[in-house]
Amino acid sequence: MIALLAIALISGAGSSAFAENLPGGFVFLRDVDPTIIQDIRYASANNFMGRPIAGYGAAECVVKREVGRRLRAVQQELAPQKLSLKMFDCYRPARAVADMVAWSKNGKETASERRYNPAFSKADLFRLGYIATHSGHSTGSAVDLTLVDLTADNSRKFDPAKDYADCTAPVAARAPEGSVDMGTGYDCSDAKGHTAASAITPAQRRWRNLLVAAMARQGFANYSKEWWHFSLPGAGAAAYDFPITRAH
Repeated sequence: MIALLAIALISGAGSSAFAENLPGGFVFLRDVDPTIIQDIRYASANNFMGRPIAGYGAAECVVKREVGRRLRAVQQELAPQKLSLKMFDCYRPARAVADMVAWSKNGKETASERRYNPAFSKADLFRLGYIATHSGHSTGSAVDLTLVDLTADNSRKFDPAKDYADCTAPVAARAPEGSVDMGTGYDCSDAKGHTAASAITPAQRRWRNLLVAAMARQGFANYSKEWWHFSLPGAGAAAYDFPITRAH
């Protein structure tokens, strides 16, 4: 949900040409490494807003070229361990950030929304640092991701009609994500989602440490309040607003 301040806004609204000719050194991650699993949640209803978010016309991971190159290197390191990266969010159009800001201020809160912030109101997400008016994702330098154990049964699918437990609940009770158990679900606005949270099991701690270490070896920095959020310093400065479309 969060992240770093962007410096300028470059608009590419309304141009379908970006599907094949991305601006500013952006690439489709699948063109860099098609083995990296993608589950771009903001292009679906399976997210904290309960609907597709503005600007997500396709479930595609778009990143700066250098970010993609380094993600490929991480994936190559994980492959011998029968592990894969799984992308939840990559480049995020500025209009999506504005959509999130408007959602946080609409004065309504459904039970499904509360699954993502069980300990406080969504109106507090700004104050607590979970949503910002400018996002590093809009620069193409930040990503949200997790790990998948390729030897495990990852067949459980999200059912929008099911009443799942909140994002801090045991993995069997919360919404399925087809990934290793990191102790919380993705986008969990809770102290348990902090990377160094103490209220997780030793196994969950090992998975978090493995992910942080693998990403750090390629220069990525983790955001301390979100175990899933990483950025590559210097990879992007200006924010963009071109919509996400299909790669091919």
